[in-house]
Amino acid sequence: MQKHIVKDLELLAANAAAKEGFEIIRLEVLAQMKPMKIQLQIRHKNGSDVSLEDCSRLSRPIGEVIENSKLINQSYILEISSPGLSDILETDKEFATFKGFPIQVSTKNKSNSTILQNGLLHTKSKEHLLINIKGKMSKIPIDNVIQVRLASPTD
Repeated sequence: MQKHIVKDLELLAANAAAKEGFEIIRLEVLAQMKPMKIQLQIRHKNGSDVSLEDCSRLSRPIGEVIENSKLINQSYILEISSPGLSDILETDKEFATFKGFPIQVSTKNKSNSTILQNGLLHTKSKEHLLINIKGKMSKIPIDNVIQVRLASPTD
């Protein structure tokens, strides 16, 4: 499938989703499938959880804009889902939810080298990320944090 068609589909879907209070996280066209599949992952703009009813409710407006666009001239299946839980923590809600969980923090030092630190998530503020590393609290400046992800206890 041509890239410009996928881009046009993304734009159409994003506009339809925005009107309903959602944003598109990912759009994938599986043109090799018979019938072709258009898979969308959505999330609420306000960060709340996506329900099965949300996916179902969004199916009609997105399906209609795709049909009306005439971009797809073959049968297709439209699948709408939530992205599920990511192992990367980004929102304040996620940091609060996973307090005490094992995490891996990617940070940069003064020479811009990446350093990985494993510990238990304690708190996150606007200035610092506080983690417990083998019983010792470590305060990491937020400006140095590249990424925080959930880790298995053995990482």
